[in-house]
Amino acid sequence: MKKSLLFVSCEEAQHICDKAQYDEAGLWEKIKLNIRLSWCKITRAYYKRNIKLTEKIKESQVECLDVKHKNDMRKKLDQAIKDQAS
Repeated sequence: MKKSLLFVSCEEAQHICDKAQYDEAGLWEKIKLNIRLSWCKITRAYYKRNIKLTEKIKESQVECLDVKHKNDMRKKLDQAIKDQAS
């Protein structure tokens, strides 16, 4: 199947959309995405949901556990599993 220069599949457009969200997409990819967005309802819906998700994540101000706490939890879980097996 011949690959088009300007037109991308829906799956490829979604991948480019994800990359663009994190400023990892190049100019040419963004152009292809915008062409796809101009006529594809599915890609447009994905794009809108992606933007909303990013906004909500930024608003949430989620704090992740640091490495030390993760390792402590992992050790406790491993110990609890060993205790259960005994």
